[in-house]
Amino acid sequence: MRFTDRYPIIVTEKKEACRDFWIRHLGFTSGFDSTWFCWLAGEDHTASIAFMTPDHPSAPPGPESFGGWGMCFELQVDDAAAAFEKVTASGLQVEYPLTDEPFGQRRFGFHDPSGLWIDIVEQIEPQAGFWDKYMIGG
Repeated sequence: MRFTDRYPIIVTEKKEACRDFWIRHLGFTSGFDSTWFCWLAGEDHTASIAFMTPDHPSAPPGPESFGGWGMCFELQVDDAAAAFEKVTASGLQVEYPLTDEPFGQRRFGFHDPSGLWIDIVEQIEPQAGFWDKYMIGG
């Protein structure tokens, strides 16, 4: 199966606020916007996300509103420190500071208006031996 795109659809009453947030703070562009649905794409279409209101007419299975729990949207970058500077310069209040994690990521994070946790990550070298106790098999 060849996919032409892949993206989550977040059902939220805050569609417009989410759209504006992703455009302002993360540089996404609007590819489609209606009264009940918007689809946004990152630079070079390397990431996409959509937001849909709970009263949407398409009514796919699972139209419940997103409650802000149990989902993390990872956005991998080449330079997390530069992304941190850009995001904070846009006025965004970061909730998890730029941190070098022992498991091999430099990251920071925040919530969007729907409550979705966004993790901006750069892959770095993990601490020696960190993954040894977590690996399955040999």
